Amino acid sequence: MVDGRDGKKANVDPKLLELLACPLTKGPLTWDPERNELISRVARLAYPVRDGIPIMLPSEARSLPFEDGLPPRLGGPS
Repeated sequence: MVDGRDGKKANVDPKLLELLACPLTKGPLTWDPERNELISRVARLAYPVRDGIPIMLPSEARSLPFEDGLPPRLGGPS
């Protein structure tokens, strides 16, 4: 998967990753370089990174299926 107009994969600065948190759960995020996404395991959401910029809007995030091996969401209906 490529990111943006230059055809290169995005790379997230490790220091930026330490500072970012899921806007819904305030929990940590992990970087998925294959899909250029920041993953919130608790919220089961994948936030896209476009042109090297994390898009931290829940409305832009992709829901993660239960088959991906992540633990289920905490609270609420499943």
